[in-house]
Amino acid sequence: MSVFVSSLIDRAADQPHLSGGDPEPVPADLLLALRAVNDPRARRGRRHDVVAVLGAAVCAVLAGARSYIGIAEWARDLTPTVRARLGLGRRPPSEATIRRVLQGVDAAELDRVVSTWLAARSAPHSAVGQPAQPRRVIALDGKSARGARHAGERAVHLLAAFDTGNGGVLGQTVVDGKTNEISAFGPLLDRIDIAGAIITADALHTQRAHVAYLAGRGAHYLLTVKANQPTLLRQLKALPWNDVPVADTTTDKAHGRQEQRTLKLTTVAAGIGFPGAALALQITRRSRPLRGGRWRTETVYAITDLTAEQTTPVELADALRAHWGIENRLHWVRDVSFGEDLSQVRTGHGPAVMATLRNLAISLLRNAGATNIAAACRHLSRHPARVLPMIM
Repeated sequence: MSVFVSSLIDRAADQPHLSGGDPEPVPADLLLALRAVNDPRARRGRRHDVVAVLGAAVCAVLAGARSYIGIAEWARDLTPTVRARLGLGRRPPSEATIRRVLQGVDAAELDRVVSTWLAARSAPHSAVGQPAQPRRVIALDGKSARGARHAGERAVHLLAAFDTGNGGVLGQTVVDGKTNEISAFGPLLDRIDIAGAIITADALHTQRAHVAYLAGRGAHYLLTVKANQPTLLRQLKALPWNDVPVADTTTDKAHGRQEQRTLKLTTVAAGIGFPGAALALQITRRSRPLRGGRWRTETVYAITDLTAEQTTPVELADALRAHWGIENRLHWVRDVSFGEDLSQVRTGHGPAVMATLRNLAISLLRNAGATNIAAACRHLSRHPARVLPMIM
């Protein structure tokens, strides 16, 4: 069983400098940051402040709550001291109040607030004399909340930006469906400091407008190429790969299978016809069950604007593996540990808000040293006061 570090050392950092002028300081206390979220309810009849309701929801999800009822039950069992710290007063909010707030609050606004707060809390800092931090890799990938659908309608689809280094979620946005991820690419990254980072994404985002946007923000791209860019794919396949030596090889055994990956790369400074492309990559993946059987081979192509002088085969191979690993490190955790695909939260902004709370919980737990998210949630659930140092 993994060991969970329940005490945190607060790390001060400036808000990412995303626009002109000096950024506003980010409060160390999440409850103070949540004051920027507008209350969707009418003033008349409010018993609990929106900050208190959202704070209770954050803490309950950290302790493993999966639904509005679960959040209400967690709040009902709090000691008077913890209730007071969260600003809940003598009576905790009912399930109806929690549902009304989480369905009505602006999901994009909430995600911006918690993402900015989390970025300031967990931003790395280098001490004098220490080696520079590895280049940041940010993976963009979408996921549908399968349970969050009405009859005959699509499930809510969410595009997330994932820091592959620390396993935290940097931001999330709701899109209408898989094809609309393209239009959500820029708006999602607008609120994240991506200067100098490598942005990875699947073939859907291999778009000229996207790489122009990244160049304008001072970021690099590493994008797979598939049939949605037929000319580019044809050019990549036609390169003389048989004459290119293998630059990196890895072998893994996990999830009941053995996998071997080889990486080749070659310069494409001219003639590839894609903006900024400097290197082309060919990744060959061979896998078979651990118990034996036939090897299955898949060949994937990718491009990057990084030159051979700016990067290494190992860095590129690690970035690609980290992107494919988002399924296990984020989507699987949200489904298994937090029951996202089974969630019946469907109305209003509820599905997106609950996903934001799950993302925040995963990020906070990983920042605190948790390697087993389910065990960390159980640890917090046994003593409600344990969640307070994580948000204050």
